[in-house]
Amino acid sequence: MSRPPSFLEDPDDTREAIMRATYVALCEHGYSDLTIQGIGDEFSKSKSLLYHHYDSKDELLLDFLEFMLAQVEEQMPTYQAGGVDGYIDDIVDQTFAFGCDAETDDFVRAILELRSQAAHDEDFRAYFTRSDQFVRKHVAHTIRSGIEQGVFRTVSPTETAALFQIVFVGTITQRATTDDDVLTDARAEFERYVRECLLADD
Repeated sequence: MSRPPSFLEDPDDTREAIMRATYVALCEHGYSDLTIQGIGDEFSKSKSLLYHHYDSKDELLLDFLEFMLAQVEEQMPTYQAGGVDGYIDDIVDQTFAFGCDAETDDFVRAILELRSQAAHDEDFRAYFTRSDQFVRKHVAHTIRSGIEQGVFRTVSPTETAALFQIVFVGTITQRATTDDDVLTDARAEFERYVRECLLADD
């Protein structure tokens, strides 16, 4: 079973306790088999609190996604002067490593299930639109800073950030939904792109 991230290990209040229970239950059951009852089984307090705060599974899951995004925004590493190239290396590593270990595998599959709901649910679609915009904004800021330093070529930060995001989503989708292992080749080509098309000449 996937271990909750560190900020959910010791919940500080009722909402965090609910978020922790939701994380554990979502990883265990996935979206389609998840129920409020299943989340309640992982909740250390009265299950009636869940029904008091949320009218449905989807309402709870949308709050969970918003909570997780807020945590990511708070914990996202900031750009440090002189470290842009290393930070891009970290982004590449995270892009191709996320979801490849036992602790995150179940969660990644569950998130992909939630993302698939965005195809026909406007609330999920609005959330993932905001989430994608946040990722692109953060990566574009890093690329823009690197251009100003002369570390990166004069590329379009927004277009390059869009490419990074598409590669990330494609990578976790490929890993979670197929046994066809093409990610090693994809990573090698993506690293070539970063070296030859993004990093400035020495």
